[in-house]
Amino acid sequence: MTKNSADETIAVKTMERIHHGFHKRTTLAKKRVQRMSTDDMRKFMKNNGFVLFTVLAVIIGIILGFCLREYQMDFRQIKYFSFPGELLMRMLQMLVMPLIISSLVTGMAALDSKASGKMGLRAVIYYTTTTVLAVITGIIMVLIIHPGGGGKEKMHREGKIEEVHSADAFMDLVRNMFPPNLVEACFKQFKTNYGIRKVKPIIAQNETVISDSVINNFSQAMNLLLEVTEEMVPIPGSVNAVNALGLVVFSMSFGLVIGKMKEDGVILRDFFNCLNEAIMQLVSVIMWYAPMGILFLIAGKIVEMEDMTVVGGQLGMYTITVIVGLLIHALIVLPLLYFFITHKNPFVFIGGLVQALVTALGTSSSSATLPITFRCLEDKIGLDKRITRFVLPVGATINMDGTALYEALAAIFIAQVNNFELNFGQILTISITATAASIGAAGIPQAGLVTMVIVLTSVGLPTDDITLIIAVDWFLDRLRTTTNVLGDSLGAGIVEHLSRHELQKMDAEAGNFVIEENEMKKPYQLICQDKENEKPIDSETKM
Repeated sequence: MTKNSADETIAVKTMERIHHGFHKRTTLAKKRVQRMSTDDMRKFMKNNGFVLFTVLAVIIGIILGFCLREYQMDFRQIKYFSFPGELLMRMLQMLVMPLIISSLVTGMAALDSKASGKMGLRAVIYYTTTTVLAVITGIIMVLIIHPGGGGKEKMHREGKIEEVHSADAFMDLVRNMFPPNLVEACFKQFKTNYGIRKVKPIIAQNETVISDSVINNFSQAMNLLLEVTEEMVPIPGSVNAVNALGLVVFSMSFGLVIGKMKEDGVILRDFFNCLNEAIMQLVSVIMWYAPMGILFLIAGKIVEMEDMTVVGGQLGMYTITVIVGLLIHALIVLPLLYFFITHKNPFVFIGGLVQALVTALGTSSSSATLPITFRCLEDKIGLDKRITRFVLPVGATINMDGTALYEALAAIFIAQVNNFELNFGQILTISITATAASIGAAGIPQAGLVTMVIVLTSVGLPTDDITLIIAVDWFLDRLRTTTNVLGDSLGAGIVEHLSRHELQKMDAEAGNFVIEENEMKKPYQLICQDKENEKPIDSETKM
């Protein structure tokens, strides 16, 4: 055989091996694709079906809402159309109160006072940091874009704003932390109202004798004595809403006490554990209905919009400024903070939160989204239940990054439309007030408008101008609620990462306790086994 023929034979064999290997790999790939089309697809749909249905519901809801606008539905028809969405809100709100109480009690009872103190301090530092960063982001965006440069003469006004005094609002926040009636706290919050009191002049109250040199005739004296002035005075009142702050304070205190009771508190701890698990089972059932409810919630809100032209122009620039600020905070600031602390990919974490974020977009309530957030963090992402039960209810009550950003931005926007030049001190006042006011904002739709009054009052801006931004607030409220939920969830991940050593120590102590308990039971078990092994001695054995 010649050298050339030998080389050709080797080349042919090599080509055959390559072809055979390629054919084998192709066959394996086909089989893998066939398996993926059945088992993997079924598994994928099982794990992500709710998320896909929820996202699809949002898209269909937006399209349906804009398609139905041309039919000019009246108020009654809109309410009938939005009824399925209203049912979803009622279902979720039904679970909020028992979920907050049971999760916080079990979370605090599972932690010792030292561990809970460290975790609480970390959570508070995280909440404060992200809120301040949100306010700074909002202020920078509104100063750069300057959406309020055109004045307010031609801008659309909508709705009416109730007067709120800053001191009264702060005292209401403290009052709600300590509700006198826990049952009433489940459906009512304390809120200062304002009434008119008629006040007589000092001269009429003291019945002072007036000389002729001061008052010349009898009629003038009678008019002065009968004159009555009116004065606005604060009076105690209430508003129909769950006092989440009061329930949080009570549940945390109650859980700490149960944790210190050790064995004596086991029965109560087991009760609240069981209640929490039962609520989460109810959440699993409601999740099947959530996409349908979100579809009608969004479609109904779009149909309800009176005039689409108010979104254009100056208010359109304001809307874009808020959206850009929220996107920067949600997709850049918060993920970077999570990455720098945990050294993990934040977008993998966010991917497990999609259903909670879409639910927040549909319901515009961080409290109503709380059951879904629990489900996503514990089941999909796998966070420790001791962390989620402690961090999430507190975060949903006091951590409002989106609201803080929005309030600071909106306050400066109102100053711009009034041609009101703000100095550095006033901008600093707005940032501090917006941070504090966001803590007091309830986790309900459009709660930021109420606390906005406090921010405007702090720098002397007209509170009536809040009516300029109400027309687009329903949409921006949904975006800032989504930002709030994202901030709470990333906070739970960060606190778990920072608290991992305390959690491992608690697990080890719990394991040692179980081992010691088993060791104590061993002598008794050995005695029982010996008695079982003993055989009765019969008469033949005796012989």
